[in-house]
Amino acid sequence: MIQVSETAKIQVISMMKTDGYNPITDYVRVGVKSGGCSGLSYELKFDKEKNENDSVFEDNDIKIIVEKKSFLYLVGTTLEYSGGLNGKGFVFNNPNANRTCGCGESFSL
Repeated sequence: MIQVSETAKIQVISMMKTDGYNPITDYVRVGVKSGGCSGLSYELKFDKEKNENDSVFEDNDIKIIVEKKSFLYLVGTTLEYSGGLNGKGFVFNNPNANRTCGCGESFSL
């Protein structure tokens, strides 16, 4: 399961509305792909449809879909949002990561 902090929830809802998505019916798609300075990087985008190979979670009123191949990398992860002058934007706090890069956008197991 992926958790969503309160600050991330507020930002996700705002961005979904701005981009023409409905936060009540549409999804946040979270995934992992090869690349980044630590070997794997996170993907985050909005989606209106769930695919056959997706798992669906809901936390803090946000619907999250994760493709099955990314699921094991993301179990227990919390999606945070850090704003302000030194903020990084969306940050993944992943307990499965052995090493992360300074920007927080990639990791290794």
